[in-house]
Amino acid sequence: MQIGLIGLGRMGASMARRLMNAGHACVVHDHDPQGVDRLVALGAQGAASLAQMTAALPQPRTIWLMVPAAAVDGVLAQLTPLLSAGDIVVDGGNSSYQDDLRRAAALDALGIHHVDVGTSGGVAGLERGYCLMVGGATAAVQHLAPVFAALAPGAGTAAPTPGRRPGSGTADQGWLHCGPHGAGHFVKMIHNGIEYGVMAAYAEGFNILRNANVGKTAGVVDAETTPLRRPELYQYDMNLPEIAEVWRRGSVISSWLLDLSAAALAADPELAGFEGRVSDSGEGRWTVQAAVDEGVPAPVLSAALYARFSSRGDGGFADRMQSAMRHEFGGHAEKAAAGPDEVRPKP
Repeated sequence: MQIGLIGLGRMGASMARRLMNAGHACVVHDHDPQGVDRLVALGAQGAASLAQMTAALPQPRTIWLMVPAAAVDGVLAQLTPLLSAGDIVVDGGNSSYQDDLRRAAALDALGIHHVDVGTSGGVAGLERGYCLMVGGATAAVQHLAPVFAALAPGAGTAAPTPGRRPGSGTADQGWLHCGPHGAGHFVKMIHNGIEYGVMAAYAEGFNILRNANVGKTAGVVDAETTPLRRPELYQYDMNLPEIAEVWRRGSVISSWLLDLSAAALAADPELAGFEGRVSDSGEGRWTVQAAVDEGVPAPVLSAALYARFSSRGDGGFADRMQSAMRHEFGGHAEKAAAGPDEVRPKP
């Protein structure tokens, strides 16, 4: 199949390569000409403009967008006038499913199909394949099945689930038609909300392990500090890289995220190359909002989202407000911040 791909960033370029490796022809476009040139050198056809891209694709065209969610409407405003009835626009980024519903309705009025594809796999997707969560009309999705099959990991990349009936769907290949417009991005939204919670759980657990030697430090004795009652219980200098390594083998908490954690800790046990400001690209917020709208509890996912806000210093004023109140009602002086190793020596 011949497919146009707009957006050649961390994932888009690798997806184009994976498609070409499977025999699909790609016409590629990006605001960075060097990104286009790199793929042209690998066999893609480059397009300097959206008009050039649409002219190069046979009808009905398939054009896959891999651009930031905030950029989709702008790209569609330029692209839509160049399309014809029967063409398919695929949004493979992290758009909100609510935006999918709006965009699909606008394109449908022109006879153009919209397919939303939640795409997971990150920078390793070129080799591992991408998990694809698809929303849209059945006919358009079926037309794109060869593309999804090429991008997905494929059958046999995970052990069969006991009790699952063989041939019951495409999920064992790594892609799934989740439902009508918006369903793909809705599933990806929840996927990323879960990702926030799992990452936070690993991070908090490793942090507790890292501080398991706090009893070796005399600590500060004053009215503002709760003393460590039994320092003899916290005398452990934990080897975090090796703990991560042993957990990868036979543990019920083993996962690809743990594999990545082990690799990061092996390279730098102190993670000194990071400052700890954790971004959120929207899906965690939308997941929590969906939980509120549905009236279902999601305390872990909510806490993980708010922890990301805090990591970026967005709780600074609230923290100062608490210090101010303590000073007002009790005359409590705010303690100076200690350096990372001033109070608690780290292993």
